[in-house]
Amino acid sequence: MTTNRSGIGELLLRERVISLAQLKNAQEQAQKSGKDLSYTLAKLGFTTENEMTRFLAEQYRVRVVSLEDYAFDPETLKLISRDHCVKHRLIPISRAGSTIVVAMANPGDLRAIDDIKFLTGFNVDPVVALEGAIVAAVERYYGVKATNQYADVMASFDESEMAMLDKSSPASNPSAAANASDDPAVKEAEDAPIVRLVNALLVNAIKKRVSDIHVEPYERVVRVRYRIDGMLVQEMELPKKLMNAVISRIKIMSNLDIAERRVPQDGRIKLKLGGDREMDYRVSILPMIWGEKAVLRLLDKSNLQLDMTKLGFDLKPLEDFQWAIHQPWGMVLVTGPTGSGKTTTLYSALSEMNTPGHNISTAEDPVEYNLQGINQVQIREDVGLSFAAALRSFLRQDPDVIMVGEVRDFETGEIAIKAALTGHLVLSTLHTNDAPATVSRLLNMGIEPFLITASLNLIVAQRLTRRICGECAQPLVVAPESLKDIGFSDEQIAGAKLVKGAGCKNCNGTGYRGRVAIYEVMRFNDAIRDLILQGVSTAELKAGAIRSGMITLRAAGIKKVLEGMTTTEEVLRVTMAD
Repeated sequence: MTTNRSGIGELLLRERVISLAQLKNAQEQAQKSGKDLSYTLAKLGFTTENEMTRFLAEQYRVRVVSLEDYAFDPETLKLISRDHCVKHRLIPISRAGSTIVVAMANPGDLRAIDDIKFLTGFNVDPVVALEGAIVAAVERYYGVKATNQYADVMASFDESEMAMLDKSSPASNPSAAANASDDPAVKEAEDAPIVRLVNALLVNAIKKRVSDIHVEPYERVVRVRYRIDGMLVQEMELPKKLMNAVISRIKIMSNLDIAERRVPQDGRIKLKLGGDREMDYRVSILPMIWGEKAVLRLLDKSNLQLDMTKLGFDLKPLEDFQWAIHQPWGMVLVTGPTGSGKTTTLYSALSEMNTPGHNISTAEDPVEYNLQGINQVQIREDVGLSFAAALRSFLRQDPDVIMVGEVRDFETGEIAIKAALTGHLVLSTLHTNDAPATVSRLLNMGIEPFLITASLNLIVAQRLTRRICGECAQPLVVAPESLKDIGFSDEQIAGAKLVKGAGCKNCNGTGYRGRVAIYEVMRFNDAIRDLILQGVSTAELKAGAIRSGMITLRAAGIKKVLEGMTTTEEVLRVTMAD
């Protein structure tokens, strides 16, 4: 059976049913639309469905079936979902032993046949039927129901969109290969349907602006979830029988040991997508009770926002932040929970300072984005390359600017502060709730108060809130009492014109599309330094910072609500009450 898509066109041309010009026109249209040539010829009116069916039956040596009065077997219909029938333009009509008879509009579609074999476990005996009759039969026997997400993903995937940039695999080393050579899951991972499924998951995630992909094994199913705008949503459920093959395929793509299933593994996938766009996926594999879970973090450099003025800073906090990063020495700390955009803020600062006159070194775990002109070091605790060790080496490398991925302990904090005091600008992150609480965290690590006041220029606390979808935003009325409880002032309540997304196709019905950052910037001045040296509580330090002009996270969030960027629910979700 041939898979040559032009075969039907050549047959029609040879029998003078269509002209050469019509064939070329149909081929061009088919290439643009991604549809089969036979479908396109009928659509353009160059031939009829009856002629097409006869030609297809002749070309692929299959019989023609009339579906109008066909007696379908209900048990056979259950073997293939409605969504797969719609996607591939087919319908199962009978079964005999291990073979299922499938009526197809294009019996030469080997990809469809492979998919049905893969999903049902049966051999496929194709027959040809009118496409209109297939559509009518599917509607008649399956009815109308919600679209299957698996079918949606596969239908929207075009293999020409992507290519692997690094096809080498450590799994090819002798020990791993020997252990895996007879593993059925590994062999299945190289099968076309599994390869297409995993590729489709990766490309579909990019189209949906996903930050993380979760592939989670459970007792009976494998759940796939996407994190979109900071929230996890279920994308699809896969049969449990696919689990090992899917995970093995991810391991092969990320150069991991496909034979090792007892310990966690970390890797990276690099893809090239249409044109020159490249996408990195940071892969983490973790053994669970029902199998291995894979989490893939998408790192899209093309979406990395390095323009500081577009991050979401208000005017005064932005001026304070830019003042701090352009000081000749001192420390700037960015704080917030995981996924709050700290890395983007730091990279934006580094990008602004990245000139031929600056020697910039960073210690990161992991290095998320490669930045031209910046010396980036990947932390590897297993060989002794810790943040503290990297910092010590940096100080012998004639640095101007040092970025430390995270201050995790006293040793790292002490070296970073001493670097800031000896003529270097140091940028780093901490995990704290707000800017004033960062001081308490440093004190609890064992850093002396006088070192903190002498070295710190500024602390930024930040959060990411979901942005209201611009396509379905509509006015919202909220009781003034509720707004006052959140922290709105009487003046803000009087002039408030709030909006909320109603939900549309553009935002997948959530009412949100994209995210916007809110910032709390505490610039160190003499008043704040005096409070720290006096040993005041975090609450007193916060009150003093507000008196000095600091805008809290809650207040910054309220400002974004009033500007129509986000909602009160989002601000409440990511901030604590003052």
